[in-house]
Amino acid sequence: MRKPIAVIFVLLIGFLIFYTTLPVVNYRFTGFAVILIFLIILGNLLTAQVNASKDKVKFKFNKLQKFLFRLIPILLIYVIVLPFVTGSPIFHSESYRELIGEVETGNTMSNHIAPISIDKVRVVDEELASLLGEKIIGSDPALGSKSELGEFFIQKVGDDLFWVAPLLHSGFFKWLNNTEGTDGYVMVSATNERDVRLVQKLNGKDIKIKYQPEAYFGSRVDRHAYFNGYATTGLTKFIFEVDNEGNPFWVASKYDKEIGFSGNDAVGVVVIDAQTGVIKEYGIADTPLWIDRIQPISFVIDQLSDWGEYVHGYWNWSNEDKLMITEDLTLVYGKDGRPYWYTGVSSVGKDESAVGFVLVDTRTKETTFYKQSGATEYAAQKSAEGKVQEKRYHASLPVPYTINGIPTYVMTLKDGGGLVKMYAMVAIGDYTIVGVGNTMPEALMAYKNVYNMSGNRINPDAEDTRTNLTTVISRIQSDIKNGNSFYYFTVDGSSKIFIGSSQLSNELPVTKEGDSITISFDNDVEDVINVSTFDNLKLGIKK
Repeated sequence: MRKPIAVIFVLLIGFLIFYTTLPVVNYRFTGFAVILIFLIILGNLLTAQVNASKDKVKFKFNKLQKFLFRLIPILLIYVIVLPFVTGSPIFHSESYRELIGEVETGNTMSNHIAPISIDKVRVVDEELASLLGEKIIGSDPALGSKSELGEFFIQKVGDDLFWVAPLLHSGFFKWLNNTEGTDGYVMVSATNERDVRLVQKLNGKDIKIKYQPEAYFGSRVDRHAYFNGYATTGLTKFIFEVDNEGNPFWVASKYDKEIGFSGNDAVGVVVIDAQTGVIKEYGIADTPLWIDRIQPISFVIDQLSDWGEYVHGYWNWSNEDKLMITEDLTLVYGKDGRPYWYTGVSSVGKDESAVGFVLVDTRTKETTFYKQSGATEYAAQKSAEGKVQEKRYHASLPVPYTINGIPTYVMTLKDGGGLVKMYAMVAIGDYTIVGVGNTMPEALMAYKNVYNMSGNRINPDAEDTRTNLTTVISRIQSDIKNGNSFYYFTVDGSSKIFIGSSQLSNELPVTKEGDSITISFDNDVEDVINVSTFDNLKLGIKK
């Protein structure tokens, strides 16, 4: 091949490789160096003088070509040896362990996790959100024929929790016929499976998701960022989020390498308007509050794993004091309304018993470790499934909440089709304390009944948070659910509705308006309260 043509060919190949793979052109990222090695070899072979004889082919290289070949060993040292020396855990285990930052020790996890409110409990997981989203897309054949549903991400929009996913192009030709963008996004309430929204207009204007992972050429969102000033910057996977007004954006964490060529650590975010392509960059301190994730889940998993793995350095053959995270991280919201990555922590080799729990602020990476034994997420799922084993339901990934000061896993029980059939609550401190029900209130009532009968064995030193009340019945009505009798009543001087079952007290079925009673109940955030004890003073039955 003639040299000018060969040079043009190599440059074209190089451009195509950079255009498609988007390597970070930064000395701490080695991907671009691997491409250079390939291009040097290809270019030298195509431009070399070739002498072909009967039995062999000889390549004759000029001085420039020989110089380029001498660069290859240097680049190989840069790509292989230097990263190993500067970033291997063998030499830098302490740096890896400290990458998560200072890990504070918390006293009571219930002071951190949000207290439960029945109408705010997350009952829709990503799997169910996808089913519901596909259903609403499928209801419009024209829309479904040219678009597909993207990945769902959970986030707060205003004060409510939603799963949000964009509509994406379903192929090259669909993009070619619709380069202005797809028609909006889907929102599925995380607390109400009936609240599914296809959002296609905002303030009277059509929403067009032009920049997205499934677009082509300059409309592909990561390529758009790369060729607009971020070719030398490490960016993570782009996550779809909407602000509190419903405007769609792509958010990617910007990160640096903190340990040689390794140790990814987020330092801010890059935000791209999904419609206009406008790019804005923020540091951790000034990132808008509507953005839930600055610390990527993959980074936090790696850093927590290293924190538990290198507790006594790299050469810890006996696994002394080693810790490991129990499951993938779950996004939860604390009492302060801030988002956290949550996971259990167990000793190495102990799969079902957690020695503690970790909460990591998804924005600042502030980490709190609660040293308390309890059930892992997996053990809690199996305990809940065991309650209804004859139905063969499978439990969703548990979400931690606080019920009456007790950390509790809340999950749904689904059939083989992925539809929610029941709800379950499992005490984190003791997975034998389980409550299930066809509705969330039923599950809460069953859980409280089991917990009350446990004798507070989860935390015998906990302060009594119950309220004792002597009052008069103002109204009472019975209801039968799943073969059990429940009694709803109100009392003088309170706007609350109280519930008790006939299993709680034999006096409830014969109680009527005007009877004097003494009840106790847990101090919680519900308007309908399950009573823990019930005594009808008018009946005068000795206890």
